This record gives sequence, structure tokens and C-alpha cells, in this order.
Amino acid sequence: MLDHFGDVLAFVRVADTASFTKAADGLGMTRSAVGKCITRLEEGLNTRLVHRTTRSVSLTEEGRLFYDHALRILDEVEDAEAMLDERRYEPKGRLRIDLPVAFGRIHVMPVVRRFLAQWPDLEADVTFSDDYRDLVCEGIDIAIRIGGPTESGLIRRVLAPHRFVICAAPEYLERKGVPRTLEDLQHHDKVVFTQVNCGVPWRVRIGATPRDVEVRGTLRLSNSEAIRDAALAGFGLVQLGAFLVGEDIRHGRLIPVLEQFAAEQPPICAVYPTRRHVSPKVRRFVEMLCAEWSGERPWG
Repeated sequence: MLDHFGDVLAFVRVADTASFTKAADGLGMTRSAVGKCITRLEEGLNTRLVHRTTRSVSLTEEGRLFYDHALRILDEVEDAEAMLDERRYEPKGRLRIDLPVAFGRIHVMPVVRRFLAQWPDLEADVTFSDDYRDLVCEGIDIAIRIGGPTESGLIRRVLAPHRFVICAAPEYLERKGVPRTLEDLQHHDKVVFTQVNCGVPWRVRIGATPRDVEVRGTLRLSNSEAIRDAALAGFGLVQLGAFLVGEDIRHGRLIPVLEQFAAEQPPICAVYPTRRHVSPKVRRFVEMLCAEWSGERPWG
């Protein structure tokens, strides 16, 4: 049984330096005190860990096995100490954030403004992009992403669910009627999102199965907020994220249709580079985002 954590530390220093004297100097102890630590540790484990001669110090086979575990123990303790220290530090410096264009402007920027107001020693550089940028190469501290791949070297924290809504303006539905089935879509005007000059299929759920539906748009646009504007103007049916049209639906400016086919999408996440210790500015920003969206989200 191990009663003295300091004995483990002394053992690791002896193993690293292959010397009782050097280990003692590094720990600010006497050589005799280090020797007592090793002896106490060996007696507690009932195992010889160190070969001692007048000229050299080396590990036994059991000592080499214990050394690997001891290193992990020290790393865990160091991590715990660093975590507690970091919680006492206030966010400061520059926080580099990358946001999806529409979602970032509407829902994340209000949080950014409140975050900066709370921590006056902090600055923020915010970029807007719907592409998945290389956070490490571009020096980005944190990005908010809607779906997308899980990349190695990045921590991914789910913030909120995400789903698409098919909807239209009330005046359009009065004029063209309300679609009841997916087959009815072919008889309606539609505003479609395009990427690289290709229309993006609408994502629906039939039973428990997600399915992509190809739609031909009366109007094709490469910007989701422009598609929302077209829907409000009565151009036709659209499929957009609930985060973009939730407020319009609540106020009756847009009416959801075909809700039985609505499909949950990959969630909205915060991603940031893997580091041994997450900086206070990133950790606190993620905490604020989680607190903002833990209950009823503004997009419903």
C-alpha cells in the first residue's frame, strides 16, 4: 500500500536521472532522504525497484513496469493541478473564432458581445465561413460548426440540436395550396440552395429512414438568408434550418409544412484544437454557449 505520494515522485526522479544525488538536488532533498523514499516505496510494494551499486543506479524489471504507471500517475496529478489553476485565471488576450455565416451572425454574435462585456481584458477576432477551415494551421481557437466531419486533433462539444424545416409564406400557401405529401412538391414553386452551381437536395425522414429528395427550384440561390427573404416574399417553398426561420414561424410570417417528414440533422457543435489544457478563454466561451442554449433555444 502506498502512503506517501512523494515516494513515487522521488522514484521517478531517480529513474530519470539514474542518480540518487541528482534526484535529491532536483527535489531539494538530501541524498539520504531520497534513499529512504525508495526504501519505503519498495517495502510498501514488497518489490525491489532499483539496483544500487557504488557506481550506478538502474531499474529492475519490476521497477521499469512500475515506472510507466508512475509517470501516468504524475501526469494525472499535474493535469488536475493545472485544471484547478486555470479555473482561477480570467480569460484575457485574443480569442480567434470562426463562425458559420448566418447562424454565427444571428445567434453566436450576441453571445460574443456579452462575453467581451463580461471579460474586459479579452479581444475577439471573428471570421465567417461556411467552409470547414483548418483550425490548427490558421491559428483559430474555436469554431462553431453545423454538422460536418469529426476530425482527429479536434475536441467536439455538442451545443444544440439542428433540423431543417420546409415552410412558405401564408400568402403563397393561400395561392398554391398546402402540400400534404412529398409527391405534392412537384406541383409547387421552390427556392433551392445551390453549391458550386448544383442544387442541394432536401433532407427528409420517411418513417425512421433519412432520405434526400431532389428538387427543381423555380429560384436557385447560394445564400441561405437570401432564400429566407425569397420565402418571406412569397416565392415558394423553402427548406431551411430552424435556427434561421424559427422566429418567422413563431410570428406567423412563415408556415411550416410536411412536418411529419422533418429530419433531425447533425448537431451544432463547438470544435477546438486538442491541447493538454484548454485555455480559460476557450473553456469559458464554450461554457457560456452551453448555458445560453441549454434550455429553450431562440430558434425553437
